[in-house]
Amino acid sequence: MDTIILIETSTALCSAAIARDGKIISSRESAQTKSHASLTAVFIKEMLDECNIGTGDCSAVCVSMGPGSYTGLRVGVSTAKGLCFGAGIPLLAVGTLDTLVWQAIGEGRLPEGCRHIVPMIDARRMEVYTAVFSADGGQLTETAPVILDQDSFREYLDQGPVLFIGDGAQKTSEIIRHSNAFFCQCCPKASSMLVPATQEFKEKRFKDVAYFEPFYLKEFVATTSKKKIF
Repeated sequence: MDTIILIETSTALCSAAIARDGKIISSRESAQTKSHASLTAVFIKEMLDECNIGTGDCSAVCVSMGPGSYTGLRVGVSTAKGLCFGAGIPLLAVGTLDTLVWQAIGEGRLPEGCRHIVPMIDARRMEVYTAVFSADGGQLTETAPVILDQDSFREYLDQGPVLFIGDGAQKTSEIIRHSNAFFCQCCPKASSMLVPATQEFKEKRFKDVAYFEPFYLKEFVATTSKKKIF
């Protein structure tokens, strides 16, 4: 039986799950602020105990590779690498946007006649990390940062219903006013990684545990506090 640990920490939601033979058998989620570092490993330990298995009994670990929060992605990838190194099992990675697309499909969120899905991660201000997918989960455009305006995605909206899903959907709804636009404000969940993670495992698309890095899309920029300590 193929058992995969799933880790999704790319946004405000910290979540993890365990999949066995194409089904989720255990999951944990928390929207507690800045909880990723303290809860991710705890969630995994709880689930392994619940399923009465150890990390070594698992076939692989799959982690969200972004785009998303720099800190969240680092926590998820570091945890995944630690599990893989310790148990000697392979590492898989799934794009955050792919997870949102399969979340929309799996939870039945597609409006009737939907032709396109636009998953989006909030990148602050009027920018989102996004790409366009077909209603059956195929990616049609490259993942990229997009500055939203009233004409964004109009070529797809004019073709039929489009679902915008992710933690950038709400602010998008305030800008794009089109009768074919539908919005679902949510964060990606580890349990929704099931389909793409299973596919990655079947095709043996394993990552190099030592050198794998998340897909940040933009470089992390550290800021210096303006407060004077002395």
